[in-house]
Amino acid sequence: MYNSRIIGLGKYLPENVVTNNDLSKLMDTTDEWIQERTGILERRWIEKGSEDTSAIMGAKAARIAIERAGLTKDDIDFIVFATLSPDYYFPGCGVQIQEMLEMDTIGALDVRNQCSGFVYAISVADQFIKTGMYKNVLVIGAEYHSNGLDKTTRGRGVAIIFGDGAGACVLTREEDDTKGILSTHLHSEGKNADKLIVSSPSIANWVPEIIATNGEDISYYPYMDGTFVFKNAVVRFSEVIIEGLTKNDLTKEDIDLFIPHQANLRISQFVQKRFGLRDDQVFNNIMKYGNTTAASIIIALTEAWEQGKVKDGDTVVLAAFGSGFTWGSVIIKW
Repeated sequence: MYNSRIIGLGKYLPENVVTNNDLSKLMDTTDEWIQERTGILERRWIEKGSEDTSAIMGAKAARIAIERAGLTKDDIDFIVFATLSPDYYFPGCGVQIQEMLEMDTIGALDVRNQCSGFVYAISVADQFIKTGMYKNVLVIGAEYHSNGLDKTTRGRGVAIIFGDGAGACVLTREEDDTKGILSTHLHSEGKNADKLIVSSPSIANWVPEIIATNGEDISYYPYMDGTFVFKNAVVRFSEVIIEGLTKNDLTKEDIDLFIPHQANLRISQFVQKRFGLRDDQVFNNIMKYGNTTAASIIIALTEAWEQGKVKDGDTVVLAAFGSGFTWGSVIIKW
């Protein structure tokens, strides 16, 4: 058995910055109201007319990650793409990456685990490498939320939170089992699926006549029971972090850097306080980018690495919670 190790990181954010004050012109909200509830100051939204999509942003981030890994596209053996906002209902974005990067006919897998998407995708890639099936796996998280949000007062509880962006990393084989990804931990609880959901489009609600005659049908917009999600998130975050630390005979004192999914700054602060972590032990960037769902952790990890906050020998903990409900953690010895 091998370990897998991250050797290249990349990110891509659209240039268009949307501030809280910008949103106040679209809906009944204020900068103070948004900051108090989410900690978000601004987010990136793809401008109308831009070429960017989830797949295109993913490809841009992937090229950076592959170059930083010191590899070429021909060295990649497999692709794992995590998103809740694919370019098409099907096929998934993974095959688009294979084509955009002009790769050989390697396999491509799509992960649909929403906010936990990157954690699940990393776990899949890690297992492929651990078993010896592949040596170099490209993992991407990318989201194009802004085109699917209800940007009115009716939808403000969700629309203010989400942003667009992409991140990518390259995992490779590591023969030293004390380095790289030490373990991943995945969970789900489907009974709460309707607490954070986009219920359409679906095969049950697909016929053009149904769509055309339901102009007020809000099932095509995200719905979230925010209080219920928050209460579950803080519990599951803590549980799955402890699970990962225990698996590796580590304690909270061993954490050098904790990078949570950027769902809500208040959730991150709650978990930070519960574990007694200093500000310099936790990396948050939701203030600048909002919640980029499957892209959030990999964007944050890339940014932390670019700022020199991830160093050789560090114990890095990633954790996510989101729609499904799904949640998970990754324990890394950098």
